[in-house]
Amino acid sequence: MLEQFKRAKAASLTLPMLGDDKRNAVLQAVACAIENHTSELLEANAQDLARMDRSNPMFDRLMLTAERLKGIASDMRHVSMLPSPLGRTLKETTLPNGLHLRRVSVPFGVIGMIYEARPNVTFDVFSLCFKSGNACVLKCGKDAEYSCRAGVDLIHDVMRQFGVDEGAVMLLPPTHEATDEMLQATGYIDLCIPRGGKRLIQAVRDKARVPVIETGAGVVSTYIDCKADIKMAADIVLNGKTRRVSVCNALDCLIVHSAQLPQLYRICEPLAAKQVTIYADERAFEVLRGHYPSTLLQPTDDECFGTEFLDYKLAVKTVDSLEEAVRHIALYDSGHSEAIVTADPDAARRFQMTVDAACVYVNAPTSFTDGGQFGMGAEIGISTQKLGPRGPMALEEITTYKWLIDGNGQTRP
Repeated sequence: MLEQFKRAKAASLTLPMLGDDKRNAVLQAVACAIENHTSELLEANAQDLARMDRSNPMFDRLMLTAERLKGIASDMRHVSMLPSPLGRTLKETTLPNGLHLRRVSVPFGVIGMIYEARPNVTFDVFSLCFKSGNACVLKCGKDAEYSCRAGVDLIHDVMRQFGVDEGAVMLLPPTHEATDEMLQATGYIDLCIPRGGKRLIQAVRDKARVPVIETGAGVVSTYIDCKADIKMAADIVLNGKTRRVSVCNALDCLIVHSAQLPQLYRICEPLAAKQVTIYADERAFEVLRGHYPSTLLQPTDDECFGTEFLDYKLAVKTVDSLEEAVRHIALYDSGHSEAIVTADPDAARRFQMTVDAACVYVNAPTSFTDGGQFGMGAEIGISTQKLGPRGPMALEEITTYKWLIDGNGQTRP
């Protein structure tokens, strides 16, 4: 794998010199190739799907379809049309001695990406890294091995047509040893971004010797305020929970103000049609009993709170105030995305100011936490840390900067 790291490092030195027009042309050509080779990509994906139980919540995340590939190609074209993140003057000044200083955006160099059963990430990471002048070293999970290899082979075919160094995209074997080597590859990997569940993030945090941006697990809550519109609340909860249960922005805990308990069955009723199992605290359980299918209603325990279900499961917590809801979120959630449903502007602002998360919504579901939905074209991950990027990370977040200083012979006294 050392040879792959060396190839990526060498390619990273040439990518910033390609020019925006050529980078954009390559991205558009890859988008066309995805559409033209849909059948081959789906055949590779079928090999991965055949090894996974359809009842596994990760099955949907692993699955590619013609429609999803069309969306991936569309996102890549959108990235190609975005302004370049490189060469932007972030700060500029002239010192009293005449030195002219500019802080200018530049690529990181080589970005290592560790991800699990998510073949779409292969294309998302490539498009963002290539557009921003970064090489990327990819390490997917074994579940997505065939899909990711087919994706990288397609990208390499296009690169050869344009005379671009294939070292700009390297795919490591889907092994734990490959992960460990990437995390120790100082001098080759300039930044590592893990994208997966809690165990993966923790393992990377514990072992990494290279810089890491955490895209933490998404333990996500929605709070139904005492002044919430119930129809709106039901729609938001349904979308947040069931749009795609296996993604990190999916709803895990419904927090309901006690004044809304008489309406809780109306909020939860649409979830029954999607076979969502509810784990309700004592007060919510008593209200829902007889109004929600008994086979889908269970009493909760503390282990349910703070769990990223990635499944058709939802915890329900009753509170007596907004402040109690905020305390519950601070205790159990992961700082990813949180939402409040309320008609009270003051409650909305207090919630947004006091909840500590990357994305805080008012009267909208957390399913919108996505780089594409934010107008970024695609995302490389959703950062839950506070140092550096926070929230969806796209082009701007995977660049750094350098200082450029122009003088005319000044010397320091």
